[in-house]
Parts: sequence; structure tokens; C-alpha cells
Amino acid sequence: MGVVKKTSQRLTRLQALQWLERRSNFEQIPTKLEKKTIFTLSRMAALLKALGNPQRQFPSAHLAGTKGKGSTAAMLAAIVQSAGYRVGCYLSPHVDRIEERISIAGRQISTADLLVAFRRIMPVVERLDQLALRKNTTGPTWFEVLTAIAFIHFEQKGIDLAVIETGLGGRLDATNLCSPVVSLITNISLDHTDVLGNTIRAIAIEKAGIIRRSCPVISTALHPDAMKVISKKSTEKRTKSFFLNRDFTVRSLKTKNPRNPTISNWHSFEIQAPPESPAKTYRIAMAGIHQAENAAAAIMATKVLAGKGFQIDKHNIATGLRKTRLPARIEWISYVPPIILDAAHNVASMDSLVKTLSDQDSQPKKRILIFAASADKELTAMLRISTTYFTDIVLTRYATNPRAATITRLREAAKKGGWQEPHVAVSPTEAVLVGKRLAGKTGLLCVAGSFFLAAEVRNALA
Repeated sequence: MGVVKKTSQRLTRLQALQWLERRSNFEQIPTKLEKKTIFTLSRMAALLKALGNPQRQFPSAHLAGTKGKGSTAAMLAAIVQSAGYRVGCYLSPHVDRIEERISIAGRQISTADLLVAFRRIMPVVERLDQLALRKNTTGPTWFEVLTAIAFIHFEQKGIDLAVIETGLGGRLDATNLCSPVVSLITNISLDHTDVLGNTIRAIAIEKAGIIRRSCPVISTALHPDAMKVISKKSTEKRTKSFFLNRDFTVRSLKTKNPRNPTISNWHSFEIQAPPESPAKTYRIAMAGIHQAENAAAAIMATKVLAGKGFQIDKHNIATGLRKTRLPARIEWISYVPPIILDAAHNVASMDSLVKTLSDQDSQPKKRILIFAASADKELTAMLRISTTYFTDIVLTRYATNPRAATITRLREAAKKGGWQEPHVAVSPTEAVLVGKRLAGKTGLLCVAGSFFLAAEVRNALA
């Protein structure tokens, strides 16, 4: 603690991040290797209490789900912001910089404000570390500390609403101590099975853990087992629930991409809420057939917020949806030649990527996938889906995360998934060179499999 006192007034961003990186980080280390650190809310509760419970100073919209929660969160934040409210947004993971995770009014937290929060939290965390040491347990984790920093920042800046995305699961996630006025649960599929369970029902139980008493929940989860779990939890908590295809419906509409007329993206959709009501049409900036469902969930959340005193009209909704963009979500970083960056990191997201690209009116003859992923993912299933669209694949391994699957493991999974002759590159930078050579001047190059791969390839292309 003495070190913190000496350096707190001249703390640099590098020092703060180095201090943070010494903490248990499940985004970097497989959970099975962290025997002493267990998933619990007690550490986070103690940390927030010591900080004065900043999360209680503002209402929140809380989101969980396997796929789509980040996009939905960003859309909801943009809509409420367009209505004139000061909105904080906490997303994960980031692509380039940690500051991407924490924003207010669409602007990432500044270095100065980040360090203000670090100076406040560091001595508190180190005191908790000492207490944990005496009890032979562990202090706050990397994600718990960063979540608390977001709460501190939002409290200091006096926001009207926080839009909070869970990191892992929901029931025991560090974000689950926020003060929600609406909960959203997006698509649920198999992911992080070593922690959340190996069935849809088990995973849904963890996601549904964010549902609170008298806090309405909106769900776009369509799997019957997930719907049963969410419905039961809503009944137990005596709160209203709104389900896709029951309480609202969505129909995607194909429109031309204004930057490249040969490319068709699902940029428009109709929503009916309730299903028998007149349809309303909106345009979205984010590509992907799944984004219509995400946008619909955000719209339904605004209806709940309206009951809490927020004044949001259809023009605010339209403006917010047109403005929302996130990196590495079927992101066209180049149109000539076509290069796509996507963080598809599980079976469901890979399926959405392939369906979106397959729907293009004009298909290049060569369609190259650069792929790397974490070792705990369903690699064979993801790669099997990729064979239905891509003509060639380049396997690689990113260097920024030790969870990355080895090239040997990827090659085995690729062959099981139907790739007879996968290309291999020792690094994402080399993979880009190989991919460009295979694509030629007219082929499509797509990067998918992980946020960490997306970050490294973005730097390589830059």
C-alpha cells in the first residue's frame, strides 16, 4: 500500500495497466488453471462497499447472453443518448485499447479520468488483497477491478443511465451488483462450457441470474430450454418478460450497401410490438442478419425505460440505430478489395457470419478465411460451418493471449471439420500476406475467430 501512496500523484497509464495486469484475468488465463480464484460476488461486493457503492448512484440497463449483447448494448446506449440523456456504456472485451470498454456519450474514457479512477481504487484493492492473504483467498480480479473503475467513472460524471454488458455468465458476474431498471438476455448457445455448464439449460440459468424483482426482462433467446428458464425466473422474480416471437416480431429487409452497391447487407428491418400491431421500419449501420434482433431488443428496452420516466421517441430510435457501430462486428474495413473483420468466437456467431456473407448478391470466386481462436472453443464445429462458404482457410495463432489454440490443434480441428488442405501461417501478420495472395485482386478476405485475432490483424493491416 505504501508504494501506491508514493506513486499515486504521478501515476502513469503504463504503471496503472501494469498494476492491473498482475491480477487474475480470466480473459487471458483458462479458469481451470486458477484453482484458488473462484467465481463469487463476495469480492466485488466488498470492493464496491469500500468504494461507497458507486453503482447505486445511477440506474442501469443490464445485458447478458452468448452472442449479440455487445451490439445490443451499443444500440441501446446510442438510442437513449439521441434522446438527450447522458449515457454511460460498459462493454467487453476491447479490440485495441482498454478505454474502449468504458464510455460516456459515445466517447471513450480519457487517460486523465482513467487515472483518477485508478488512484481511487488502488489503495482499496491492496487493502482487500491483504485481508484475502490472511484468509488464504484472493483479492479482486482484473475484471472486477475494471468494472469498479467503470462504476466510479459513471458516478463521478453524473450519468442518467448506464448500459452494462456482463463479462461471463451473469449470476456471478461482477456486473451483477449494478442497479438495473431493465434486463436484456440475447441469444444463448454453448460457450464457456467449462464454467457455465455444457447444456443450454445450464448456461441459461447463469444468464438468467441477472433478472431482478420488478425489473422487466427482454429476451431474444429462441432455444426452448433457454426460454423456459428465463420465463420461470421471471415468474419467480414477479417481473414482466418480453420474448422475441411472442411479444414482438422482427423481419429483416435486404438493402444495398451505399459504399459498394454490389454488396447487399441486412441494413433494414421491421418490428411489430406487439406482433399484431402495425410494423415500423428502421435502418441499422451494423451488418449481419442477427443485428435486426439485437436492434429490436434495444427498442423493446426503450419501451421499458419509458415506463421509468425516460422520454424516447421513434426519431431517437432511428438516429441511434443509424449511428451505432462497433469494431470487429462484420466490419468492412475495405471494400476494394473486400476485407472483413469479425470477432466470431463461437458456433452461433460463426453461423451468423456465414449466413450474412452467403446472402450477398455478388459472390467472389475466392473467399478466404483467416482463423484463430481460443483453445476452449468448439473449434471443429466452428470450422465445419466455415466450409459452407469459404473456399480457402489460413490457420494462425495470435500472440497476445496464452489461451490461443496451437496451430497443431487448429489443423486437427480443421481436418475434422472438413478442411482437407488448410493453409498455415505462424502469425496473424503472415496470415494476412498469405490470405491476400490467395484472394488475389478480386477475392474476399475475412478474419474471424477471436477478438484477439481481430486486434492483431487490424494492426497488421494498418
